[in-house]
Amino acid sequence: MKKLTSLSLALIILSILLSACSNSNEEHLIKNKELVKKFTGFLNNKQFDSLSSIVKADFKRHSQATAEMPELNSLDEFIQLQKGFLSSFPDQKVTIKKLIAEDDEVAAYATYSGTNDGPMTPFPATHKYAELNFIGIFRIEEGKIAEMWVEWDNIAFLKELGLFPPPSEGAN
Repeated sequence: MKKLTSLSLALIILSILLSACSNSNEEHLIKNKELVKKFTGFLNNKQFDSLSSIVKADFKRHSQATAEMPELNSLDEFIQLQKGFLSSFPDQKVTIKKLIAEDDEVAAYATYSGTNDGPMTPFPATHKYAELNFIGIFRIEEGKIAEMWVEWDNIAFLKELGLFPPPSEGAN
């Protein structure tokens, strides 16, 4: 009977410890998702100076979709890129559709939208509104966003803006 009581007590303690670990991990994942939501809010509100509170100074961004800048190696470079996007899409907005978190990473499925009121090298402004779905993965380190991978379909975006196929190819 003593062995059964000891075993029962050990199982109860183990269950409590596992539950505490599970709750702690879930809180960690929720906190990481909230960080990505805050990041998006700062971008949508053009609060670039606030980014330093949640993004590491040596932040890395990877994207084949921006062929002229596939790698960025600092928060300052990222802010300059965002300001460049604003010159093409002054009303740009990111809307998160889904966030999935695991360990120190958060995957986001989102929509970028805006009106193309400025040139987008090498294309002139179309003054058309467009929406584009994209996927991003964020790596969190020490409570801040340290790295991001982001990809989207440039051809789909150019088609929506009426820029693809290029006029010289579509004229035949």
